[in-house]
Amino acid sequence: MKLFQQMLVAGATLSLIAPMAAQASDIVNIEEMNSYTRSKKTSSRLDSNTFINEVSEDLAKIKGRIDGLEAKQNNFEAGSFNDTTTLDGKVVMAIGAVDGGDNLGSNGTEVVQAAFVYQMNLNTSFTGDDNLYVRLKAGDGWDGAFDQKTSTYHIEAKETGLTDGSTNFKVDKMWYTFPIGDKFTATVGPAIENYYMLAATPSVYKPGALKAFKLGGNGAAFGASTSTGAGLKYVADNGFAVSTTVNSKDAAGTNGFLTNEDNNKINVQTAYTKDNYHLSATYSRQQGWNAWSYYATKDLYTGADALTVDSDSVALRAWWRPDETGTATPSVSVGYDTMSFSGRSDIAEGSGYFVGFNWADMFQPSDKIGIAFGQPMKATKAVAGATLSEVDPFLWEIYYSFRPNDSIEVTPAIFGGSDVEETTEDDIFGAVLSTTFKF
Repeated sequence: MKLFQQMLVAGATLSLIAPMAAQASDIVNIEEMNSYTRSKKTSSRLDSNTFINEVSEDLAKIKGRIDGLEAKQNNFEAGSFNDTTTLDGKVVMAIGAVDGGDNLGSNGTEVVQAAFVYQMNLNTSFTGDDNLYVRLKAGDGWDGAFDQKTSTYHIEAKETGLTDGSTNFKVDKMWYTFPIGDKFTATVGPAIENYYMLAATPSVYKPGALKAFKLGGNGAAFGASTSTGAGLKYVADNGFAVSTTVNSKDAAGTNGFLTNEDNNKINVQTAYTKDNYHLSATYSRQQGWNAWSYYATKDLYTGADALTVDSDSVALRAWWRPDETGTATPSVSVGYDTMSFSGRSDIAEGSGYFVGFNWADMFQPSDKIGIAFGQPMKATKAVAGATLSEVDPFLWEIYYSFRPNDSIEVTPAIFGGSDVEETTEDDIFGAVLSTTFKF
């Protein structure tokens, strides 16, 4: 019996035992029993069965009422939550500052800033093989120190604060996944990002601070905002996999889905993955969408017509990890992105790279050391008559995460870079302490 049911039953039992005790005092009355002894008149004989029978009747009534209460509770529980739905979540709290942050955009800052995220994940299966995923999320405090693309955007950053200071808890992700035969899986949803539909994981590096280092460089192919999306993936038994995804920013609006006015993105990934290594290439076609802004300089994603032209990108990814953790040998993830533009007036091509190392279980179980660095995508070729920016961007992070228990993870991290945004003056150094509570 569940704890909540036990509490209800115990309360009901106490409320019923009290009147029973009063009834028992009437049944078993010492004075009346003495009066029977003193009386000269004959009366019906009393014995132990007389009291046992009456008390048994009262106990039977109590048991019947308790059984009825349990039945009502079971009916309430069955109607309130589906047995095939699971719920988990997390809370992330962070505090830190960025030296040089006031040079990064109009909203950058160097002050010590605190932020949080609260997230709930709902997963429901209707057939045992499918899954409806809904993510509820709220957050505040990231605006300023930890939301500057590319240089300081925190891996957990989520700004949903309202102008009145309150926090907007809302549906952040929603999609439905179902199998088609043995090897194919389809996904469709009104709120999804392309990388949730990939056939294979392009990187095993886990960022400790910067979203820029997600997926082996969150740039040319994988960076995207939440939008209407659909995908189909094929995963063979031999490690080969391929996926096709499409995301549309305007499918829910008047511009329509995949029209000339729509801002959309189509990805095709081909991958080969084994237990210890992975190789993949992902092609991305983007129409009017600068989805590479998490890992690129501003001249590449905020140019004169960066939001109106089309682009073609290729993301090459590879990773390797050792058979055992807790050794001096880390997992290694690398990435290289290249892209070209059609009809852009200033930049013709751009590229960038990423390298990440993770050491797991080094000092205690479930801890992790991370080191990553790379060059955010920058312009490498200008169109005729235009000139290239002289920035040579470089970004890095170092962190250590550990778990005081199974549900709490603490991650102190430092990060920095040079020429990270758009000028040679954009040099930064930051520190952040993030604590994650999982439930």
